[in-house]
Amino acid sequence: MDKKCSKYEGLFVFSDEETLMKHIEECPECKAEHEKMEKVSGLISEVKFYYRSKKRRVMKLKAVCALLMFMFFSATYGVITNDGDLMDSLMYGETLSAEDLGFPVDSYGLLMVDDEF
Repeated sequence: MDKKCSKYEGLFVFSDEETLMKHIEECPECKAEHEKMEKVSGLISEVKFYYRSKKRRVMKLKAVCALLMFMFFSATYGVITNDGDLMDSLMYGETLSAEDLGFPVDSYGLLMVDDEF
């Protein structure tokens, strides 16, 4: 039974380039493994541009959305803080009554209803 060489991964990770290339020249199994790795590396470098351009497009879209949200909330905050009537009528802990809303009320503060139907 023929034992297969299992040194490629260890040499690739833990040794220097010179030792790895020396072993690849001597061992046909490791040479075949190295050729496979070179093909995979070539494929990865070929599609790297497309992946990065897609990632940049998503990042630009997120930045535009964040900018639009900031503009919307700053404009909304500006309208609320500059509206003096709204700020005067709605203080913390106060609620609007029917009289504040412009409805006719009686002396008890209840809505006035006509008896005519």
